[in-house]
Amino acid sequence: MSSDPEMRTPPPYAVSSVDHALRVAVMLQMEGEVSVTQVAARLGVARSTAHRLLAMLVYRDFAVQDETRTYRVGPVLRLPEHSRSLTARMREAAFPHLRQVVRDLEESANLFIRAGATSRCIASVECDRALRVSSREGMVFPVHRTSAGLLLLAELASEELPSVFADEDPEDRPDLARLGAELARIRRAGFAVNRGRSERGIVAVGVPLRSADGEAIAGVCVSMPSVRYARDALPRIVQVLQDASHACASDLGYR
Repeated sequence: MSSDPEMRTPPPYAVSSVDHALRVAVMLQMEGEVSVTQVAARLGVARSTAHRLLAMLVYRDFAVQDETRTYRVGPVLRLPEHSRSLTARMREAAFPHLRQVVRDLEESANLFIRAGATSRCIASVECDRALRVSSREGMVFPVHRTSAGLLLLAELASEELPSVFADEDPEDRPDLARLGAELARIRRAGFAVNRGRSERGIVAVGVPLRSADGEAIAGVCVSMPSVRYARDALPRIVQVLQDASHACASDLGYR
């Protein structure tokens, strides 16, 4: 994985059917099951199109269809059951609150989890502005280059950091002393700001989503073009994100 951050933009000759199929695959992997109606609504396509996409995923073992005609994650995409269950619950709880973040801040909102030395977006809601950060759902980034990843790393003891990056190529490993100092500041602040570290031209702000025992299990983030980021707006951004995080935790049964 290259450590050089660059702005994610669609390829010049994007194939919409391929993009749709990949997005459905992500839905299946993260949520475990979907219906034709759900896929059609989420992608903004006709039911017949959604049915054809799901049929192809079944053919390639990315999905299976049960007796209720619901489509479930197939063997190619199957995650450990406990992982899938928690991820699905977090996604379901997060979406309405991510939409509220978008309404409040008029910028795109995301939910990220950590997987080793990477952070993965498991839920994303785009704003409707012409210049915006598009959906990052399913995308994976180096954990130390995202606001959510930094928040989740900040939960670790300093002696745990080396093991996170032990399997990474040497050129991709961060300076652990410098990273440790940054993580200490993030722990004190309770939020993280990423200015172009994962993608050039994009600023992201994140706060932790905490479980009942106080463990940070995900990051609730907002992403925007850097030209629209203003430092004096940071307190309001953080407050909106914290409200969303607390509401999501409450819906998950965490107090």
